[in-house]
Amino acid sequence: MDRYDLLERIKQRRKQVGITVDDLSLVSKLGYRTVTRFFAGDDVMLSSIEKLTNTLGLDFAGNEVIDIQTLKDKRATQKALYIVSLVQDTSSLENQGLNEEQISQLLSETKEKFLTGEYKKYLWKQ
Repeated sequence: MDRYDLLERIKQRRKQVGITVDDLSLVSKLGYRTVTRFFAGDDVMLSSIEKLTNTLGLDFAGNEVIDIQTLKDKRATQKALYIVSLVQDTSSLENQGLNEEQISQLLSETKEKFLTGEYKKYLWKQ
């Protein structure tokens, strides 16, 4: 596989995942300029390409390591954990902490909202 093929695979995967270049740069912890240079076909460091491929669930050769649904599910879980932890921290401060069953239910509902509901457009936002 040549460099052009890898670039095309990564471009295609980014579109399939539904992540913007801006959000990809944030999630992969790369500078926006680095990511746009990569997609323009310019030279970037190999470590930058590795971060991009890992973020998109690909190996260094552009082959799928994590399927798209699993990748989205993993991201939704991370986001739901973050949101629920904020709710739990606030509730605990007010002496109204949630029990484990309530936390589990809230996690499940929040995750589903990131995957298919009202929060879907925020799945890849930082």
